[in-house]
Amino acid sequence: MITYIGELISIGVAFSWTATALLSEFGSKRLGNLTLNVLRMGLSLLFAMVMFWAVMGSPLPPVGSLEACGWMLLSGIVGYVIGDFCLFQCYIIIGSRYGQLFMTLAPLSAALMAWVTLGQEMAPMSIVAMLITLTGIALSVLGRGEHRRVSLKLPLNGVLFAVAAAMCQGIGLVLSKIGMDHYDTTAMPAWLIPFSANFLRCVAGVIGFSLLLYFREGFQPLREAFRDRKGITVAIATTIFGPFVGVGFSLMAVQYASAGIASTLMALTPIIIILPSYWLFRQPITRRSVLGALISVLGVSLFFLG
Repeated sequence: MITYIGELISIGVAFSWTATALLSEFGSKRLGNLTLNVLRMGLSLLFAMVMFWAVMGSPLPPVGSLEACGWMLLSGIVGYVIGDFCLFQCYIIIGSRYGQLFMTLAPLSAALMAWVTLGQEMAPMSIVAMLITLTGIALSVLGRGEHRRVSLKLPLNGVLFAVAAAMCQGIGLVLSKIGMDHYDTTAMPAWLIPFSANFLRCVAGVIGFSLLLYFREGFQPLREAFRDRKGITVAIATTIFGPFVGVGFSLMAVQYASAGIASTLMALTPIIIILPSYWLFRQPITRRSVLGALISVLGVSLFFLG
């Protein structure tokens, strides 16, 4: 059992991200996309400050060079503000199950971004994996319409939000890597650098979502959310399972297992979420949707292991 601790942690992360997706769908529909994200980013900062205080004796982490800060803040704008806004909006329109299915496109986005910005070559297996992933998604979301023509089974705007969320997550990941490469490893333990980097991403998230909320709806929805016990509970749970536990244990997983195996196991969310989404939201389960999810996860597996 100890031998497979990394694999077990990876599977736990997949379940944690499944819980985050389901809670986010419920919370977005109850509190609103922007309100939930303001709360989630603020709580992420609070939890991180408690952790830094416990580990380093200060609630604020070393933030690195000005260049590192700039890249991490940009990553927060792309990955959190734009990416999570699109993700939570697609949860409202097409549900978390299909939203997580489209998130299997994130590695494709990250690979393309790394190819453009970092000059990393794309192996032939990566291209095959992308095609397999796209095939799985198409199988799930396309069907026969009028006159037996192929048609989209989901609202187009929900699909566009989902694709944009996956693209932003991949791009944000590469921007984070560029930013973390500018950190001084002597200023803090190496394992703490991702948490310090994510702290800056959350700062960008709080500022960005707060501005969006203010100019679109004002802060009245936020004030009302604080009086909604169920909504606040969901926001706290979403934060714990997502940015706090999910990110922390995902970093731990790659310490005990190979990055390829850990990433593949953590990408099982589109399969794990099928039954809970049926129980909670009565989203129908079809053979095509299950097969599409399996094929998409297979594509992700080939991408990481190939």
